Amino acid sequence: MSTHPLEATAKAMVAPGKGILAADESTGTIEKRFAGIKVESTEENRCAYRDMLFSAKGLGQYISGVILYDETMRQKSADGTPFVELLSKNGILPGIKVDTGAKDLALCPNEKVTEGLDNLAKRCAEYGKMGAKFAKWRAVVTIGAGMPSSTCIAANAHALARYAAICQAAGLTPIVEPEVLMDGDHTVERCEEATEWTLNAVYEALHLHRVTLEQSVLKPSMVISGKDCPKQAGVEEVAERTVRILKRTVPAAVAGVVFLSGGQSDEVATEHLNAMNRMYAGKLPWPLSFSYGRALQQPSLKAWKGSASNVAIAQAALLHRARMNGLACLGRYTAELERQALAA
Repeated sequence: MSTHPLEATAKAMVAPGKGILAADESTGTIEKRFAGIKVESTEENRCAYRDMLFSAKGLGQYISGVILYDETMRQKSADGTPFVELLSKNGILPGIKVDTGAKDLALCPNEKVTEGLDNLAKRCAEYGKMGAKFAKWRAVVTIGAGMPSSTCIAANAHALARYAAICQAAGLTPIVEPEVLMDGDHTVERCEEATEWTLNAVYEALHLHRVTLEQSVLKPSMVISGKDCPKQAGVEEVAERTVRILKRTVPAAVAGVVFLSGGQSDEVATEHLNAMNRMYAGKLPWPLSFSYGRALQQPSLKAWKGSASNVAIAQAALLHRARMNGLACLGRYTAELERQALAA
């Protein structure tokens, strides 16, 4: 029996030792990142930056797919090759962010619901024709006084499920991304509770909307302490709590789990992923991989500084982080490897 194309894509996205580069920052987000390196956020500069990332030789050894933004999907490399084609030639699956951002949830102060379902089927069809193989939709859940509310959880689970169903109908493999934000002073226990609640609601909604789980990938946040919490959970505790919740909530049929970094530092995000794969090697029904944005790009962005003369060093920084995370997918990452690379 042949594998369904969407299932084949999902499996390729979580191939051993590989993960996903999230390069789908909105224009507003990339503007903030560029401000940090004192580079103006023009379309030309954004294109040059993405070109630097996507044309790094050997990137496909550690990166299975790249999530693009609408603008980037339509751009070309300096030599005139469309980015979608450039990635495909390097054995990297092109994907696309299809949500239109988290907006205020009516009657739920300080909570958000992600929008973008209007015309989604039409947009997915267009992106498919342009060469996209998968899509992404991010929902955000905030922990705080009286939060998350059941309204927020239900609204976002419903939107994620509608999105995933529309994607599959249009021939795109959906990445389902429910992010429990690390903003706040909440304990790791509260994060664990909110994450379990969120994931249970998401998989109930996906079932109701007839989404084929084998043709989907989950992109969750890790179970970590709020960034302002005085007591921060250690690497092994994060690994244990995160895997425990995944085992309780994520059906074995799901093709794979690719974590978001969610504001963690580059190396900490790698350490957490590595600990999970080292501690639970061969014991889980799905591969645990990464879909990092800032945690993959930050060293590269700092090295690039908007200058063509820095492209080689910036690409080396990207390849290093991609390789470290590729090793973490196999439970083979070590701090010694980081030190060796810095000394080289």
